[in-house]
Amino acid sequence: MVGSAEFAILTKKRRSQCTADDVFLHGRQLMLLIDACPNAFSGLTCLKLENVSLNEPDFPKIFSICKRLEFLRLNNCDMGMLSFLEVEHMQLSELEIDNCRFERVHLKWVPRLATLTFNAWVALEDPVSFDHVPLLQSVSLTNIGLSWHKMLKLSEVLGNATISALHLNFKSEKIWVQPEGPKQLLPVFHKLRFVSLINISEECDLNWTMFVLQGAPSLEELRITVGDHVCEMLRDEELRKLYAYSEDKKCVDWEAAACSFKHHKLTVLRMIGFRPEDKFVRYIRSIIEAAVNLQDIFLFNKLVCERCKHMVPKASRSPWPKKQRLSLRNRITNGMNSFAPVIHFPSLSSL
Repeated sequence: MVGSAEFAILTKKRRSQCTADDVFLHGRQLMLLIDACPNAFSGLTCLKLENVSLNEPDFPKIFSICKRLEFLRLNNCDMGMLSFLEVEHMQLSELEIDNCRFERVHLKWVPRLATLTFNAWVALEDPVSFDHVPLLQSVSLTNIGLSWHKMLKLSEVLGNATISALHLNFKSEKIWVQPEGPKQLLPVFHKLRFVSLINISEECDLNWTMFVLQGAPSLEELRITVGDHVCEMLRDEELRKLYAYSEDKKCVDWEAAACSFKHHKLTVLRMIGFRPEDKFVRYIRSIIEAAVNLQDIFLFNKLVCERCKHMVPKASRSPWPKKQRLSLRNRITNGMNSFAPVIHFPSLSSL
């Protein structure tokens, strides 16, 4: 019998990565099991599907039978290439979609959804749309921006959703969001309290990120991670052309970043991957000038994983000596008033 707490469906090729509680079925077998045991599946609160291919009517059937479902994870699932997934569920509060081949996911009626994680999409247009999601708090989007991917306008993608936390991961490749003005963003950003912009390529200028401040007047903390994750990046030039990787990672400009505006809620700025270069210093100064109540700035050195640390110079990931820290503080705050925020240089272990 299916347990009432958690049920995972995976293919046999991933058996070595699974626990004893995981069940291995093909899509058709899964639906036969659900049809045969609807009462058992009606008690599920957590369902994980991995490497499962279903027919288009199957997902609505799963949603209607698994009435108590609170958490759903779809990893490498599809209903045929570029299919349309529409989600309607009363209890679902957390949804994870990872590397699935849906043309679009439409969250039509998910009144208790609080968290959405969407990693990697093949859609030519907006990969996800929101209708009735009144409790949605956190949205996390991760993608490698290929040359054919559409630049996303967050005001259009989020639609009716008014979230408090936004996480965007660019995988050290092309920036795939289009900066917009406050007029467009305020309807969806007015409750935003926390923004994390992750894995921005070291080649990119950072001025474009200022559009977030201008569009989110309630923002309290901004976290930015800059770095080329060399152990994961595709570096072969021929393969990059073959898979349509973008060669222009500095394609996002934001003219309005130079405009004089003041932000009154931001109190904390964290930057992982800060370098003692002029473009970083200028960027931190522009944040200080805009965020009049900024209290703390945390500048971390380059974040390097165990797999690629041998490819990154030790000086780029070691703590700065005291003399250099003092020099950086002076460069950042030179000419500013006595109410400049406190600048910290913590170790990465304190993240």
